[in-house]
Amino acid sequence: MIFCLLDWFSFIAIIFFFKVISVIKRHPSVQKISFVGHSLGGLIARYAIGRLYERDLTREQSQENGECRSDGVEDPLLEHKVKGKIAGLEPVNFITSATPHLGTRGHKQVPVFCGFQPLEKVAARTSWCLGRSGRHLFLTDRDKGKPPLLIQMVNDTEDLNFLSALQSFRRRVAYANVLHDHLVGWSTSSLRRRKELPKLKHLSKDDKYPHIVNVKTIKTDSTQEEVSFEAKASGCKHIDLEEEMIRSLTKMSWERVDVSFKGSKQRYLAHSTIQVKTYYLHSDGADVIQHMVDNFVV
Repeated sequence: MIFCLLDWFSFIAIIFFFKVISVIKRHPSVQKISFVGHSLGGLIARYAIGRLYERDLTREQSQENGECRSDGVEDPLLEHKVKGKIAGLEPVNFITSATPHLGTRGHKQVPVFCGFQPLEKVAARTSWCLGRSGRHLFLTDRDKGKPPLLIQMVNDTEDLNFLSALQSFRRRVAYANVLHDHLVGWSTSSLRRRKELPKLKHLSKDDKYPHIVNVKTIKTDSTQEEVSFEAKASGCKHIDLEEEMIRSLTKMSWERVDVSFKGSKQRYLAHSTIQVKTYYLHSDGADVIQHMVDNFVV
């Protein structure tokens, strides 16, 4: 099984894409693949699997080595071989922690702004200062008239099947900080509407994993109304983009794991503590990682 840990976005998404390909080609006996992404790494992983979905690396490698069939006849087993797979491998776990799945556009999705709409609006209007990644997260990118990238990533297009790739995994898990994550809000990282967030008083600690306060698997109605991709491209201003992302991403089941470092000395570093970025500074998140390991499907 291939296990990938990510932590950045922008051009690194392409670099990671080729890195995955190179690892798979070096280990031809591997049969399964899982992804674990923290923060922007979760978005990188979603972008990468869209490019890797139903892609036959074995055939590409044969072509690179000049081993194509001389009769020009396609192998009838090729389509079956890669159908529903990621780069020809069985997709198993897709796990994110503190990932801004819905972007960071307003509505307390960036807690450091304290919910002040004027600050959120200024941040959105000046997102170009943060470079390409900033425009992606604030949904202000419109390359060649296309919808924002995060909107494209909740659909299947002619070239990239982002949604089908995500659905192909046996399980999808979203770990989210309830409090003290100043960079990524609870709703965007847990794929919930704000009205769906549990009341803090209803959350309770787990004896084995003291910082995990809620675990729930959700399955939603796949018959909910959709907006066509063409309509999104032509009239994004009239569409609730966040609602559209939630509808698309929750067509499949997700395990939501809510994490709280309330009372911890490391609570104000929650964004990094949830993945124990540095043990000395973020060690309180060790039980969250242990929960991830204990429930990892192999």
